[in-house]
Amino acid sequence: MGETGKRMEQLGIALPVKDRRGTGAVDAVLTGDLLFLSAHLPVDAQGKAVYAGKVGVDLDVETAYKAARLCGLNMLATIKDYIGELDRVDCVVKALGLVNSGADFSSQPAVMNGFSDLMVEVFGRRGQHARSAMGAFALPQNVPIAVEAIVRVRR
Repeated sequence: MGETGKRMEQLGIALPVKDRRGTGAVDAVLTGDLLFLSAHLPVDAQGKAVYAGKVGVDLDVETAYKAARLCGLNMLATIKDYIGELDRVDCVVKALGLVNSGADFSSQPAVMNGFSDLMVEVFGRRGQHARSAMGAFALPQNVPIAVEAIVRVRR
């Protein structure tokens, strides 16, 4: 187990195991030293929404923060699947969070902190990234947030 895996173990962070059979979806594409990650949702191993609803209407910021963190856990599992060891992550370059927002909701960055805070917990300084957090009218399965990212990988 690498240093990142040991750190996660110390923090009590366990990655979900996702059944990717039959989905036809591509979760990531590695080109050069960049891993482009498709939008990850706050779903369980079977792909069912753990959190649902519009933030500011059906969910509060604290609950949506947890949903963003789950997006991050799912993304870490994808990264590990694609590159084998999380120690190969040189840095998280960029992240985009789309927040399923009520009409008057404007705290999308506070929701996205759930993802960003997890990346720093797991990777330390390597987890700091540029990011955008934007409101969305609707997201698949009515989830409160979807997060995509770009990660630089060590060879």
